Amino acid sequence: MSGETPLRVALVVHPHRKEASELSERARRWWKARGYEVVEYGELDSPPDATLPAGGVRFAVSLGGDGTMLRTVQLVVDHRVPILGVNLGHLGYLTPVEPASMEAAFEHLVAGSYEVEERSTLELFVGRSADVPGEVAEAATAPRLRRFVGLNEASIEKTMPGHTIRFSLEIGGRPFLTYAADGVLAATPTGSTAYNLSLRGPVLSPVLRSLVVTPIAPHMLFDRALVLGPTEPVRVHLLEERAALLVVDGGHAEQLAVGDAVLIAVGPTPVCIVGLTRHHFHEVLRHKFNLTDR
Repeated sequence: MSGETPLRVALVVHPHRKEASELSERARRWWKARGYEVVEYGELDSPPDATLPAGGVRFAVSLGGDGTMLRTVQLVVDHRVPILGVNLGHLGYLTPVEPASMEAAFEHLVAGSYEVEERSTLELFVGRSADVPGEVAEAATAPRLRRFVGLNEASIEKTMPGHTIRFSLEIGGRPFLTYAADGVLAATPTGSTAYNLSLRGPVLSPVLRSLVVTPIAPHMLFDRALVLGPTEPVRVHLLEERAALLVVDGGHAEQLAVGDAVLIAVGPTPVCIVGLTRHHFHEVLRHKFNLTDR
């Protein structure tokens, strides 16, 4: 953020937890005592319904679990605002600060004694197949497409129990395969330890700029995940008679009709996540998942 950014901080608060409400009150008092204007959002307030005020914010603080953090990302990612996650969830993979240490973490923010870890995102363009090109540069200027951003993942899932959906998959503008499956998941390296992991997809280091595409219960011999580079967008075209559902970061849901297509690519702007101490990815992975030697 530039030096002209107003003294303003955004709080994104889990809407259903009493402790989140109490933390937000503590946070408001702390920031206002230091001359900051506080703008507060509920967890469900994310683009396109919510936007940052004119002039932007210097910091964004997520008060909740990983779900709240994902909503915060959607709010500020296009503006490269540093995000601090305060953990009220169970796993807290994206939220390293515990509530008791919140004010101390704020002191580090104001003093500038923190590091920013950049994480790649997903950028998605959705519309009728004829309107969705296979390349991001064309999609970004297409007037009829809807755009979404995610930090973890985007899934295209069946809506009818007992039935599969059929879709074609293009990679980098070239045809790859047609699938019959329960759906398909596209995940960032950050999201590789979420839904992708339960599908037995690979775990990727978050420093990579890549995309992992994993079929969901495919009814075919080829059932492997694909790890793609930042210049290899994936285009999914929904075929035949069954509709599907697009879900981005477990929050936003979009109905897809037969003949719709989704272009999924590595996003152009990374998420800026605040780190107060340096943690290596494999150490965090071992701790959060309680991994032990045999």
